Amino acid sequence: MSRVAAWVARVAAAPVAGRQPGGGGSAFRPDGRAACQACRVTQDRGVETLQAPAAPQSAVRRVGLVFLLGGLSAFGPLSLDMYLPALPSLAADLHASPSQVQLTLTACLVGLAVGQLVAGPASDARGRRRPLLVGLVGYAVTSALCAAAPSIWALVGLRLFQGMAGAAGVVIARAVVRDRYSATEAARYFAVLMLVNGLAPIGAPALGAAVLQVTVWRGIFVVLAGIGALLLAGATFGLAETLPPGQRRTGGLRATVSAFRGLLSDRAFVGCIVSAGLVFAGMFAYIAGSSFVLQDIYRVSPQTFGLLFGMNACGIVALGQLSRFLVRRTGPLRLLGAGVAVAAAGGVGVLVAVLTGGGLPAILPALFVAVASVGLVFPNATALALAGHPQTAGSASALLGTTMFVIGGAVAPLVGIAGSGTALPMALIMATVDVAALVTFVLVLRTRPRGVHGVAGARSRHGALP
Repeated sequence: MSRVAAWVARVAAAPVAGRQPGGGGSAFRPDGRAACQACRVTQDRGVETLQAPAAPQSAVRRVGLVFLLGGLSAFGPLSLDMYLPALPSLAADLHASPSQVQLTLTACLVGLAVGQLVAGPASDARGRRRPLLVGLVGYAVTSALCAAAPSIWALVGLRLFQGMAGAAGVVIARAVVRDRYSATEAARYFAVLMLVNGLAPIGAPALGAAVLQVTVWRGIFVVLAGIGALLLAGATFGLAETLPPGQRRTGGLRATVSAFRGLLSDRAFVGCIVSAGLVFAGMFAYIAGSSFVLQDIYRVSPQTFGLLFGMNACGIVALGQLSRFLVRRTGPLRLLGAGVAVAAAGGVGVLVAVLTGGGLPAILPALFVAVASVGLVFPNATALALAGHPQTAGSASALLGTTMFVIGGAVAPLVGIAGSGTALPMALIMATVDVAALVTFVLVLRTRPRGVHGVAGARSRHGALP
């Protein structure tokens, strides 16, 4: 375990190791201070810098920060994946149909989307810590209330508020990374976070299945409440403010609307968030439908389902780390293109496997490819989307996350529309949205106009984008 911690520390330190090859320079000097123009202005004004302190962080603190930010950004998979093995038993206990049970997933996604629209701009105006701590308290409380839900509709409502509270962790974790790093270096750090973030989909279904061995589905939400409490303690004592008062945005609701309008006028930003959102929708179609498809149609046990789910999540981690090693050489835009192409291939493969009746030997590899593509898409789309908007990183992060969760939430009820006896809706949705993500990338990003902030800014600093 100590070797793993030491390796994570080296990985976390890598983005601040010095200059980046290729002429643009790094976002950090070797001593950890910012080298970008915006941060020099901050220092010249005598305002506390957004980035790391002058003295290098200890390995323990670097590892702790990686795990904390990874845990915060994993609220989505933790909230969605841990109770997947319990969906059939939850439906029986609350006398609900598969489509009604999938509404609990949709409610959580909608909450994550709406909550990000609130927490992101709030963190731009009030700093990162305060909105984060409020959200973590709310997540722990609503998770405990979910454990006592008396009906399916009560659970749907509570899941909405649980998602809204957890959204603060998701959106602010990305903003903290953007406060500290820029463009390619941010893409590398987001890939590092996938080491931790990837543990959630790997371990959550297995943990949920293990909880079901000793208790009912309600115990899973008790565990989620405990996780929220642990992250609350970690953020309280281990996360310093990364957005000092001099850098915060003022102006209230009007300024927030203006920030959103400016972001949505950036063609590259829109292309990144839509491409990522469509790939995430394919991922969520898999999340919402795989439990019923694999357990009810292909007759795998809850424990085997958890193992298969974890193997697919390992693919996300593996491609995320491949992205970290390649991004300085190839650039985040090329890796994003490769990611959406892999997603499209996987989605079409799932549809072909279902239509031809190939069974588990055909559908499992295709699912692996489609799911693993997230490891290439997410870190690079996130870094490119946030790169050109340092002053509104929270709002940009909110729009990115909202797009992903809204599109994902929209497809969840469609997955179960034909009941639990067919895999065709899941396969059709995965193929459609993943191919649409590839088309969006080709039409919007590969043919982008010169000077678009989100991509052109990254290219001018790093020289690696095509």
